[in-house]
Parts: sequence; structure tokens; C-alpha cells
Amino acid sequence: MSGGARPAGLPDGGLSNSARVYLRPVGLVGGDAAAAMVAAGSARPLAGGPLAFTGCEVCIRDAGRIDRVAVSLSALDRWAERIGGRVEARVALLLDRISGPRADQDGRPYDRPRLMGIINATPDSFSDGGAYLDPAAAVARGAALVAAGADILDVGGESTRPGATPVPLDEEIARILPVIEGLAARDDLRGTQLSIDTRHAPVMRVALSAGARIINDISALTWDADSLDVAAASDAAIVLMHMRGEPATMNLAPVYEDVALDVFDYLEARLEACIAAGIERRRLIADPGIGFGKRAPQNLAVLRSLALYHGLGVPLLLGASRKGLGDPGSERATPRQRLPSSLGAAMHALGQGVQILRVHDVAETRQIATLWERLNGPEARPDA
Repeated sequence: MSGGARPAGLPDGGLSNSARVYLRPVGLVGGDAAAAMVAAGSARPLAGGPLAFTGCEVCIRDAGRIDRVAVSLSALDRWAERIGGRVEARVALLLDRISGPRADQDGRPYDRPRLMGIINATPDSFSDGGAYLDPAAAVARGAALVAAGADILDVGGESTRPGATPVPLDEEIARILPVIEGLAARDDLRGTQLSIDTRHAPVMRVALSAGARIINDISALTWDADSLDVAAASDAAIVLMHMRGEPATMNLAPVYEDVALDVFDYLEARLEACIAAGIERRRLIADPGIGFGKRAPQNLAVLRSLALYHGLGVPLLLGASRKGLGDPGSERATPRQRLPSSLGAAMHALGQGVQILRVHDVAETRQIATLWERLNGPEARPDA
């Protein structure tokens, strides 16, 4: 599409060579309307799921300034073609990434929300530390989570809550190994993917040998120099999470130029590093890292911008369960008392196209996810 006036607010050239362009899908619709608008060419599918987007907020970071302008898809096309060059190529790449379908490492499409149930085999996790330190209790917890609707079980042997200190490797392995072995041995859990929540390469190796199919690393494979090689040599899916700093100090005084865009830049760089190391994009998952090097206003900014991260071209995972998200009442509550805000964050994330929710309260979140699917899938007529 060519010609026409420049969309109001977007620059008509003059961008520096270092300018960065980002696209956040807006005007999200679901149900029959989404399918009809995609068919008519007035919307594009969001990550191949049931939602569609009718426009984008164009974010331009250039020479210390950040501008945001919301435009229709047709206006975005006209502007990108007018600017041409690398801006046009960047817009085309981001739109393709945002629209493309998502599948797991085995090629199964993300055609419904997936829930990752949390098993903390630790004495000091922020929400349920000590409850599942005993391997038998942890395995029973996993079976209960799957019965409640979990698709994935995420086992961790080191607390990474704010202020936490590292755990010796042999202790972390001793905590997680009997749990993963026990879960992998149960006939009633066949088909459930097991995930290891660790930033240490030796723990990854042990967990993968015991049956884990997902590596969930809060450091995005940067903490341990060997972790990138371990991940590349496996067939596991890899969750790359954004974290600023390390757990012991990460939330003391985190500073960002623009937290939503800074998180995007970090995750995009880590994705490219993994691909360069031989990890196929199809195995990669991105997590913006709620609560990791982010305090309440920064968490809210990231949550508002979740659709932005579809521009990474990989499935998105969100872990907001039982975390304080900025509401004064929630901040004063204990983690177990934050179920309402956790469910609100889950519903919001699904409405932004997030494919995987990492949660403690699986049964309640599955109810939310089922309702969301009914609201946004093909519409049943009342008189049908």
C-alpha cells in the first residue's frame, strides 16, 4: 500500500541509525468477530490464537526519547512503506512475529491456555516454603495439580524470592531429583510435561536425565556459563526470563529507562544468543519476569504491555501468582491471600494472548481459563 498522508504523530523520516521500533498490538478482539475481521483483512491474528488485533501502538526509542502512537494496521503499513529501509523491514518482521502461530517443542499448537503448576521443593519459598520439601509430599502435590488442570509441573529446589541467598548445588539436586523421578514414574502423569526451575547447569543435566522436558531459568541462561551448552544439547523447551540483578538484591532499587521496552530488548537479545548457540526458536519461551528486579509500578507497566512481547515471536509465559502487584490491599496480604489479584492477572494475561500461566492455584485458574476460552472462541447462539 502506498501514498496517503503520514499518520498523525509518526515521524516522516529523520530517525537516527540507532532508532529502535517496537509494536504493541492494540484493538484486540475475540470470538466470531476476530475471525471475520481477519478474513476481511481489517485485523491480523494474535500469535495464531483466537484473538486478533486491529492496530498497533508504535513505540520509537531514538536519541534518549521515546514516542508512542497508536495507529490502524493500514496506517502502519503506509507509514512503514513511506519510511522504507530498515524501519519497513523491522515493522514487517514484528508483524510476522506477532501474527505467527505458536507451538511447543513437540509441534503441538498452543490452541488453549496452558497452566504450569508450581512445586517448590524448598524450605523458604515466598508462598509455600517447606510445604513440599519432603519428596513424597511434592510428588503428591504434583498429582493433585494435574488432577486440577495443570499441563506442566515446574519443580524448583532453590528459592529465588527477593532477598534469597543461593543454595549449594548438591543440596538443590538432592531436593529436586527424587521429585522429578517420582513424577516421571507415575502412570497417571503420563503426558504431563515436567519442568526444572533452576539457573544451574548441573541441576539442569540431572533433571533432564530424570525426565524433565522444560528448563525454566530465571537468568535466561546467563547465570551459569555452561547452561547455554546444556540447553543446546537437549531437546527441551527453554523458558528465558527477564531479571535485573540477582535475587538477593534485585528489588532494592531497580532503575529502567522504560521498563516494558527494556525487558523486550533484553529478551530479544537472549533469544538471539540462544539461536546463535544452536537452540531452535521453536524451543524458546519468553517470560517478562514479574517481581524479578521490578517493584510495583514496574510490574504494572509490564503487565499493561504484555501484548508487546508477542513481537519476540515465541510463546509467552507469565508468573504473577500470589505476588504483590501494586494494590495496597494486596501488598499487605499474605501470598495465600492474593488469590483474587492472581486470578485478575491471569484473566488479563489471557486477554493479551499469553499462552502459559505459571500458578500455585491451578483449580481456580483453570476455571478462569475455561471461561476465557468460552468467551473468546466460536460463539454459540442462544437459540442453537
